[in-house]
Amino acid sequence: MSREYSTKKIKEALAANKGNAANARNQVITMAMEDNRLLKELVKPHMIGIVAHAVDRVVTGKTDPEVLKTPEASEDEDSFGMDILKAIAGGDSAQFGQENFGRPVRKQGASQAHIDAIRKMISKTQSSD
Repeated sequence: MSREYSTKKIKEALAANKGNAANARNQVITMAMEDNRLLKELVKPHMIGIVAHAVDRVVTGKTDPEVLKTPEASEDEDSFGMDILKAIAGGDSAQFGQENFGRPVRKQGASQAHIDAIRKMISKTQSSD
């Protein structure tokens, strides 16, 4: 089975929705629910994955959706999210890759020995020219 029919229907949906892909997707879904040929063409390339997922659900016994309990949020947890937001929005937060996880380093001036060594190197290069 070729994909010509589904391609034609998708192009029609895009034209009807003036190129809006999200609206065209919704229209294609609605059309596929009523048009078995369209549904088959859309689903065929994904059939192995769909069936594998369905079989796994039954094998593992997870046929019903799992109900998750939401924990009670404490006052500390509420402020934690706000603290993160403030840290990210603040201008002094570290840039990715620019973090320094070592001990803080103070800027120090050059020692007199270092200055003397640089001057000696400069004088040697100037005298050899």
